[in-house]
Amino acid sequence: MDKEIRPLDLFVVGGGINGAGIACDAAGRTLKVGLCEMNDFASATSSKATKLIHGGLRYLEHYEFRLVREALMEREVLLAKAPHISWPLRFVLPHEPHLRPRWMLRLGLFLYDHLDWRMTLPKSQAVDLPTSKFGRGLKKSFKKGFVYSDAWVDDARMVISNLKSARDMGAEIYARHRCVSARRTEDGKLWQIELEGPNGTKKSLTARGLVNAAGPWVKHFLDEQTQVKTPKRVRLIKGSHIIVPKLHDGDHAFILQHSDTRIAFVIPYERDFSLIGTTDIPVEQSANPQCTPEEIDYLCELVNHYLEKPVTPADVVWTYSGVRPLFDDGDDNPSAVTRDYHLEVDAPSTPSGNAAPLLSVFGGKITTYRKLAEHALEDLRKFYPRMGGPWTAHQPVADGELADAPSFEAAFDRFVEGAQAAKPGLPPDFVRILARRHGAALDELLEHVKTPADLGRHFGGHLYEVEARYVIREEWAVDADDVLWRRTKEGLHMTADQRIAFAQWLSLQLPNK
Repeated sequence: MDKEIRPLDLFVVGGGINGAGIACDAAGRTLKVGLCEMNDFASATSSKATKLIHGGLRYLEHYEFRLVREALMEREVLLAKAPHISWPLRFVLPHEPHLRPRWMLRLGLFLYDHLDWRMTLPKSQAVDLPTSKFGRGLKKSFKKGFVYSDAWVDDARMVISNLKSARDMGAEIYARHRCVSARRTEDGKLWQIELEGPNGTKKSLTARGLVNAAGPWVKHFLDEQTQVKTPKRVRLIKGSHIIVPKLHDGDHAFILQHSDTRIAFVIPYERDFSLIGTTDIPVEQSANPQCTPEEIDYLCELVNHYLEKPVTPADVVWTYSGVRPLFDDGDDNPSAVTRDYHLEVDAPSTPSGNAAPLLSVFGGKITTYRKLAEHALEDLRKFYPRMGGPWTAHQPVADGELADAPSFEAAFDRFVEGAQAAKPGLPPDFVRILARRHGAALDELLEHVKTPADLGRHFGGHLYEVEARYVIREEWAVDADDVLWRRTKEGLHMTADQRIAFAQWLSLQLPNK
């Protein structure tokens, strides 16, 4: 049979973290996998969250013990899988007696430290803020607080790493291809899938199974593209973030409680900035979410209550908003809606057995994407009895194969030292920045580079032509936003004129995109 028309084992719709994780896991189990995304990978929710690998301390208040435990156990798995794009963080929680009593915070942090008994990150501790390094940045009026551990991740790059892993194992990856139709064949044994690519190009595929990982569009995809009915629904919750010039010295982050009992984070971001978020606002549709002036005021007000350095809307250099597709558990409070995920398999009986399966993903978050993928493949196992078993817990993602070391931070530092030694003609700080983005792929990216002159055109910040060409060639980037805001984040370090000039250069490289 011609290779082009041979059915895939599994086709995944959705190029966010859940879809990428499922495709990667399935490809590693020897399934023949395909995946499509209607826009750029990670261009929706998966690049627009708070970028934390965390158990979710506040979820304990809603008795989400299973979710928190699974997420806490995943923290160190993900840190080991991708030590170039993730690292531990210490979070400072200043105490406000009228919001939550100290005993409640102590109890919550005790559970947080012990739900994962294998935790190697530093445990929580009470701190005297005026005398501790963790008090730097806070107003002097805050005397007592707590410090605990979680982690940070470059979410968009985690998606790309999973997709590169899947591609390396033979998966067919279709960027900017919208699934316009997915129907079971007459005998029910296959899915007939129609894709529409750039400029209206069409592609037809068949697959023995289908995964709906469309995120905020999961219900819409079922209704419109597959016409498979389900009573399950998602709640669409918009979360907005603002980015301002760095607000405090030190590597620690803050978790701050608003008077409405919601929490937000202030996180050191991209060398020179602070990331502040998030909000929780119910919305009816998921397209083009925007951070409103009211949300900016809300986040500024919260920060100004706690931090010494004031922040105003005029200080905001960038905003982004994402829509989180939370599984609808019926709770009226957006902050209390479960962050857990639900998987649903549709495989109706036919005279000759079950029809080709359709697995739909409701909810989820980046911290638990790997476990979600494992659970998804386990739910599909009876349809693929010959596929391999779980494997992702102890294997790095693409570009995450760094030096052996006793800690996540040491693994990255040793890799950087080697890279700097191999490229003595480049500024050490620049090599470190590229290593943070590309990990082990740095060798390929800088293969022919010895001096700054070999980097090609300088677009601004730390973005040079050699990196831009690499992410176009290897990471499916075709638009300026793909490069500036998802693959590199260097848009933050560039002027508006520099960003425009880069977009013009890119359009000349890809005239028929």
